[in-house]
Amino acid sequence: MTLGTKTPSGGASTRRRFGRWPAGPLSTKAHRGRRAPSRSPRGRWRRLLIYVILTPLAFVWIYPFLWMMSASVRPNGKVFAGLGLFPTKWFWNNYAEAWVDAEIGRYFINTVIVSFSAVAIVVFTTATMGYALGRCNFPGRRILVGLLAALVFLPQGYTIIPIFDLITRLHLDGTLFGIILAESGQAHIIQLLLYAGYFRQLPKELEESATMDGAGFFTVFFRIFLPLAKPVTATVIILQFIASWNDFLLPLVLTLSQPELRTLAVAVYSFQGENFTNYAQMNAASTISLLPVIIVFLLLQRYFVEGIAGAVKQ
Repeated sequence: MTLGTKTPSGGASTRRRFGRWPAGPLSTKAHRGRRAPSRSPRGRWRRLLIYVILTPLAFVWIYPFLWMMSASVRPNGKVFAGLGLFPTKWFWNNYAEAWVDAEIGRYFINTVIVSFSAVAIVVFTTATMGYALGRCNFPGRRILVGLLAALVFLPQGYTIIPIFDLITRLHLDGTLFGIILAESGQAHIIQLLLYAGYFRQLPKELEESATMDGAGFFTVFFRIFLPLAKPVTATVIILQFIASWNDFLLPLVLTLSQPELRTLAVAVYSFQGENFTNYAQMNAASTISLLPVIIVFLLLQRYFVEGIAGAVKQ
């Protein structure tokens, strides 16, 4: 057989015959004979030192949350009895009493409605504005981006009065829709800039080919660019869900006249009375309010990292 002769295997046997690479069992034996390069002792000691330093820091970081969970299953008189994490007796009825007697169940449903509605509205508004800001070149775009970035440092307390006045003028005070509108109508600059940065780096050929096929502005956005922005969408969902779920000031101001519309953040604060505070039920309610945030973050953490990395890449 000559060198140029083709075989049914598509030339693979020729390459094997002339020593390009060993085939079959020979390759396995060759790889068995090779040992993976061992890591240097210096690298192992460095990694061990990092673990030794970071493990206590991680424990100190999560200790308040672990202590809160431990205090939620203690009797109210022994909440501050010590700093240990394992109580001698577990009082699970604190959760039942907080859920039923303190009406945490109602406030939980209010928080779910407000948070999910605000997330849906914020994802739609920031995605559309981010698409226009990232893909369209218009005069003053850089100035607009600079002004939006400056709004990040504006404290929420400076906007609470105009927001309350606007909700009152719209006759939406004392309603869940008013709280949803207040949560979703703020300046969500970080979410907007994340979408703008991600859309800006996508190739122009996608938009040009879709336009040549007759697709309009909204068709290109909803069918091409928005599905490609899943990591950023997950990041925005996490950021807005945490912000809406844990927000205290706006729901407190907007539900003063309607206590039954309180969210969990305001409801937990109501456990503190003038003469008596039930710290055990307060910790139980706090644990209930934090678990959904932790679950959502664990489910979307991979997309969260990808979204942050993709949005800042230029």
